Amino acid sequence: MTSHGVAPLPSEVFVRAPKVLLHDHLDGGLRPQTLLDLAAEVGYTDLPAGDPVALGAWFVEAASSGSLERYLETFAHTVALTQTASALHRVARECALDLAADGVVYVEVRFAPELHLTRGLTMREVIDAVLAGFTEGTMEAKAAGHWIRIGTLLTAMRTSSNAREVAEFVVEYRDRGVVGFDIAGAEAGYPPTRHLDAFHYLQRENSHFTIHAGEAFGLPSIWEAIQWCGADRLGHGVRIVDDIEVNPDGTATLGRLAAYVRDRRIPLEMCPSSNVQTGAAASIAEHPIGLLRGLGFRVTVNTDNRLMSGTSMSREFALLSEAFDYTLDDMQWFTVNAMKSAFIPFDERLEIINDRIKPGYAALRAELAD
Repeated sequence: MTSHGVAPLPSEVFVRAPKVLLHDHLDGGLRPQTLLDLAAEVGYTDLPAGDPVALGAWFVEAASSGSLERYLETFAHTVALTQTASALHRVARECALDLAADGVVYVEVRFAPELHLTRGLTMREVIDAVLAGFTEGTMEAKAAGHWIRIGTLLTAMRTSSNAREVAEFVVEYRDRGVVGFDIAGAEAGYPPTRHLDAFHYLQRENSHFTIHAGEAFGLPSIWEAIQWCGADRLGHGVRIVDDIEVNPDGTATLGRLAAYVRDRRIPLEMCPSSNVQTGAAASIAEHPIGLLRGLGFRVTVNTDNRLMSGTSMSREFALLSEAFDYTLDDMQWFTVNAMKSAFIPFDERLEIINDRIKPGYAALRAELAD
């Protein structure tokens, strides 16, 4: 924590502050009402509630079991209802609008094309529908006064064997809105090294990728993602604290892997609320983000799945501010960290930092000082 801001912050500040989001799943961020609408369109009768408030509450409760595997089961409904081009277009458009309204100026939204093929779509058609939805939503948001830039990550599932095919789509679409690659799904038993062909292909093609690692599984998952696969960023990476010993006097001793992650400035895509739900952290107040921020790791704040966590970027920052007395200076630090770590060209990152992030926080500081 720095000493230059004012804490506690007024609630509206969290929405108005410019924010950058690197870890957000499209199929984990649907509006409850949209789920109900899509279910009615196709005759889907398995939703556990019939009104948006109750449905939203069910997703949060079901995702809060403390198990990553149980958490992932909630996606059965969102995936089942996003099997057409029109549904994908709608949820992508609404994703852009919702994030822009929450003050997000840059986001990388990820989705797995292979999860949306049960009604006859091809992966190419899935990608095209999502990108079109993002474009429409971005334009609508800007017309409403909410500027946002969206980059798309294509995800391969750890349990599948088509990671190379998805990686090839990343390269094909990299000038049309796709900025990188990801693998996701249950970590235990499915190490990232199963997909080395995809990672080596992306490296040869000068493409970026992040890997879900160090969430449910420990240090070996992080080590493989970095040292075998060459990940640019770590999705979650929360278990890196297992390689850090906090001494009785409050100082910390870093193991070799933790020191490597910090020294190389490898970004950690931390998702506090989600990590508590899956058992990766005991509570927000005990989340390793406080320790890692203090030690100078390249930490970023993210939502993961807004529907399952009942959250937003504003809410994540509000929770962290309450737990750790974070100020506007801390929020800006996390936000600049994320923007530095984005998968878009350096000049674009710098432009957003200088034209959107820094002026936005300066204006808020000036208001709070009055």
